[in-house]
Amino acid sequence: MISKSASGSSLPLILDIDDFKGDFSFDALFGNLVNKHLPSFQDEEADSVDGSGTDVLSNGHLRVPSDAAKFAQGPPSPFFPEVDTLLTLFKDSSRELIDLRKQIDGRLYTLKKELSVQDSKHRKTLAELEKGVDGLFGSFARLDSRISSVGQTAAKIGDHLQSADAQRETASQTIDLIKYLMEFNSSPGDLMELSPLFSDDSRVAEAASIAEKLRSFAEEDIGRQGIDMGNATASRGLEVAVANLQDYCNELENRLLSRFDAASQRRELSTMSECAKILSQFNRGTSAMQHYVATRPMFIDVEVMSADIRLVLGDQGSQASPSNVARGLSSLYKEITDTVRKESATITAVFPSPNYVMSILVQRVLEQRVTAILDKLLVKPSLVNLPPMDEGGLLLYLRMLAVAYEKTQELARDLRAVGCGDLDIEGLTESLFSAHKDEYPEHERASLRQLYQAKMEELRAENQQESTGTIGRSRGASVASSHQQISVTVVTEFVRWNEEAIARCTLFSSQPATLATNVKAVFTCLLDQVSQYITDGLERARDSLTEAAALRERFVLGTNLSRRVAAAAASAAEAAAAAGESSFRSFMVAVQRCGSSVAIVQQFFANSISRLLLPVDGAHASSCEEMATAMSSAEAAAYKGLQQCIETVMAEVERLLSAEQKATDYRSPDDGMAPDHRPTNACTRVVAYLSRVLEASFTALEGLNKQAFLSELGNRLHKGLLNHWQKFTFNPSGGLRLKRDITEYGEFVRSFNAPSVDENFELLGIMANVFIVAPESLSTLFEGTPSIRKDAQRFIQLREDYKSAKLASKLSSLFTS
Repeated sequence: MISKSASGSSLPLILDIDDFKGDFSFDALFGNLVNKHLPSFQDEEADSVDGSGTDVLSNGHLRVPSDAAKFAQGPPSPFFPEVDTLLTLFKDSSRELIDLRKQIDGRLYTLKKELSVQDSKHRKTLAELEKGVDGLFGSFARLDSRISSVGQTAAKIGDHLQSADAQRETASQTIDLIKYLMEFNSSPGDLMELSPLFSDDSRVAEAASIAEKLRSFAEEDIGRQGIDMGNATASRGLEVAVANLQDYCNELENRLLSRFDAASQRRELSTMSECAKILSQFNRGTSAMQHYVATRPMFIDVEVMSADIRLVLGDQGSQASPSNVARGLSSLYKEITDTVRKESATITAVFPSPNYVMSILVQRVLEQRVTAILDKLLVKPSLVNLPPMDEGGLLLYLRMLAVAYEKTQELARDLRAVGCGDLDIEGLTESLFSAHKDEYPEHERASLRQLYQAKMEELRAENQQESTGTIGRSRGASVASSHQQISVTVVTEFVRWNEEAIARCTLFSSQPATLATNVKAVFTCLLDQVSQYITDGLERARDSLTEAAALRERFVLGTNLSRRVAAAAASAAEAAAAAGESSFRSFMVAVQRCGSSVAIVQQFFANSISRLLLPVDGAHASSCEEMATAMSSAEAAAYKGLQQCIETVMAEVERLLSAEQKATDYRSPDDGMAPDHRPTNACTRVVAYLSRVLEASFTALEGLNKQAFLSELGNRLHKGLLNHWQKFTFNPSGGLRLKRDITEYGEFVRSFNAPSVDENFELLGIMANVFIVAPESLSTLFEGTPSIRKDAQRFIQLREDYKSAKLASKLSSLFTS
């Protein structure tokens, strides 16, 4: 701490080392040094300020007096008289601080030397401790090895003792067994003299175990002796024991089964479990398990069997429907599943091996109860004598088979969920239907053929009824309506049959390859049916066209006929024409429905069939080829029919032209009147007829078929008109009338969208100019179109002035050049 005096070097110390310990603050140290000298200075300064009247500013600074005031006060005293004292104090403090630093440095040096010595000692001690620890670890390792060795020795001793005890126990048991065996071998047929063990009901389990062991031992001994002696007679020493043991085991087993049955009737599960456990000594309890399953009411009660049949098939005398059978099987199989579930609880509580008992129970359910109802439900029909359609036909059998198979598969899954041990329930279920599935594909195809035949007979019967109602109709209408039309509804029904058959194929065929084979066969039946049906329909429609043509030929007008006969023949020809038009429309409807039917089949193939054929290489391509082949016959019939349609149309066109075209149409008299620019009556009638009759073809035909048909018809119309006009003579005004007809025809055929036909009629318009121009201008008509010169030459010969203008010689020179 700071001393009282601050002068002289011999004075006490101003600073002490303790001043720097703890929380050191230089400000505090400095204050302690100088504060004792500062108070007198601060007081004097305060007094001088108060006495001189020096102002103190608001910021704490003193206002300095003026020079006049200073001189008036006299000579100044020293401003800080303690400065010398403070300088001395600071010098002494500095000297003492240097001394303190030297003292501290000396102490630090001493401490470093001591620390080095202590560190050396500490390292030496640690090294000694590490050696001691290593030695300790070695001792522990030797101790552990010793303990392990002692443990192994103790274990060996224990094994030897256990083995010796087991041998002793075995020897003791063997002695007892030999004693019991001697008892069974001593008195043949007399079981009353046996030890009390074999007659004490409280020790039945022990007696059963010993008896089974004795029997096994005796049988093995007899077997060994028989092998050792070859063909010689085996020792008869234990045969009596074996016979007595077998009798005893049989008697004991029967007694236990009787007790088991009595407990079962009273639902005493503990007693049943005890008996089952004892019976497991005999053939692993197989007899008890089979006995329990065989005594279940559902296997021995005749009323249960009858109730099953009534539930599924309904009352006797009524034909069950697949939907009713499905509901009946669902109810029956649910009742079976519930019964098995209840039995499972009992079996689990009673038998030591419940899974094995469950496998026996489920197998018995399928082989007895389910098989009994399936035998009643599914009677496989003969493929030679098919069941009649009024009794459901083959389709009823197939539907029943599908329902039974599907419901039985569901039963198998439910029983698997309840528990059936190691039983292959899926394989067993499949075996129940193996006899039906082996011939299923043949039955499916035969059913489709039967359905088709029945449908055709139904349609023929309907057509006959309609035919009887055509009396009183016009002859033309009766020709067209007397033939049955193709029905898209019927084809849709074919597809529906096939779709149902495909669903059954998918149900019965577990392997993809087998499924693809069956599906392909079933789809082939559909192709055959649709092909035959639409081909027959097209042929019937062609027959209408043929009949109309025959009717038309019958009323062809001849020459030199009376007016009355000609009028009657013309009326008959009109009727034949009406028949032809009606037949044309009917055939176009048939073609349209044929296309719709083929589209339905193709869509069915794409949506339902193609994906099922992919697992078999080539099956898809083969079916596509078969589909094309099956439809080829229909295409051929359609092509022939369309040719007949063209013939029918052209025949009516020719009739109209012959009947309506007048010679004066193209050689009007030169009476000074304005020429008639309207088309001729024949042209108007022909165009009206074509517009009316071809409306059906525009609707029925599509794509390339429509284009080919209209192109052929347009070319035939062009050719027919050329031949028709060769019968007339033309003057210039008639040429203008002809050009107007050609324009009318050309505008109509433009709706065909056939460029070649349009070009032909355009050339006809050019050729019609040969009747209009002057003879000397004929040579200029064909300069741009030399291809029509041949037809134009024939047209020129039809000019009214052909001979008078001597055009023959001019044409000869013209066409020769």
